[in-house]
Amino acid sequence: MEMPVTERVGLHIKRVEQELMAAKHAALRPLGLTVPQYAALYTLDDQPGLSAAALARACLVTPQTIATVLANLEAKGLITRQAHPWHRKVAEVHLTDDGRRLLARADAKAVAIERRIADGFSPGERALLIDLLARASGQLALAPEQD
Repeated sequence: MEMPVTERVGLHIKRVEQELMAAKHAALRPLGLTVPQYAALYTLDDQPGLSAAALARACLVTPQTIATVLANLEAKGLITRQAHPWHRKVAEVHLTDDGRRLLARADAKAVAIERRIADGFSPGERALLIDLLARASGQLALAPEQD
């Protein structure tokens, strides 16, 4: 069964996601950060000591991607990795003071972009949009229909 492009919710979601990522990339580039690096710093600030695997899951990226992100952040002196006290094969990741300072600057830029989006909606519309996106996510979690 055909569906017109204008009715394909996924295309609309993807377009907005791409525009959001492009805006964040442009805002973070002058700070020497990528969006995945910012996401990792932001997550580590909220949950210090995560392992690389847990950080990959939290940031919605692959383990290979987070390995590259962490290597770059470590080379910039923004994070440290230290052995977990009980699991010798697991490294805990923490922000450095430089990482926290850069995150504060980067987050101000990201928040400005988020506010720009939010300002296009009333508080009720924002809440409804968040609810509708959660419902769309829930629909994808359902078992696919059999053809």
